[in-house]
Amino acid sequence: MARLELWQIGVALAVTLFAGFVKGAVGFAMPMIMLSSFASFLPPEIALALLILPTLVSNLIQAFRQGVGAAWGSIRRYQLFIAMIIIFIPISASFVRILPQQAMYLLLGVPIVAFAIWQLSGRPLVLPVHHRKRTETVLGIIGGLYGGISGIWGPPLIVYLLSIHAPKQEAVRIQGVVFMIGAVILTISHLASGVLNAQTVPLSALMVVPALIGMRLGFGAQDRLDPVLFRRLTLILLGLAGANLVRRALMG
Repeated sequence: MARLELWQIGVALAVTLFAGFVKGAVGFAMPMIMLSSFASFLPPEIALALLILPTLVSNLIQAFRQGVGAAWGSIRRYQLFIAMIIIFIPISASFVRILPQQAMYLLLGVPIVAFAIWQLSGRPLVLPVHHRKRTETVLGIIGGLYGGISGIWGPPLIVYLLSIHAPKQEAVRIQGVVFMIGAVILTISHLASGVLNAQTVPLSALMVVPALIGMRLGFGAQDRLDPVLFRRLTLILLGLAGANLVRRALMG
């Protein structure tokens, strides 16, 4: 399954480098960029396998950037969302080999495009949070279900953080914490499902190198570039990535 041409490996490395850069600069979007790009030239199971270990390692770094104490505090504050991620990623991971490829691309692409367009319109994407625990639970379930089949569970968390007006540093840290925990569960789940196996694990491990290089460069860009402009450019790229997934779904 994982016998790739040399050019495919080279393109995957370049995509991962860029995705790591975006991750370091804005704190999210690495799996979305990787999966939507990989879908153009890799089978879906290999595309998913390749992003799992880079996602795990990069989120470990992001989660603990301010130290263990800060990370633990975030875990306690967002424990319901985290619990739903832990429960529902293994459930949906078992459907990876059953869910039609086109359906997976469509389920991922449409929400990504909608999220990007809404954000670019200048209107904040927030939900009326009258019952924080209920909202946190529902969005955690959605994130877990998407995460198991795709490796992407960020958008529901980002919507939730915007809705409760989480401070910037807290938002970036909890993204790292939730993504890290989800990545651990995803890794275990797909070792069980067979997506991660003796052939795909080395390739996924290889992608860790450009991911970390890109992330280091992204940290530097985060300090130098105007965050509003960079976020806007990132949203444009996400919108294009989501549109590519929709295109793949419709073209079959």
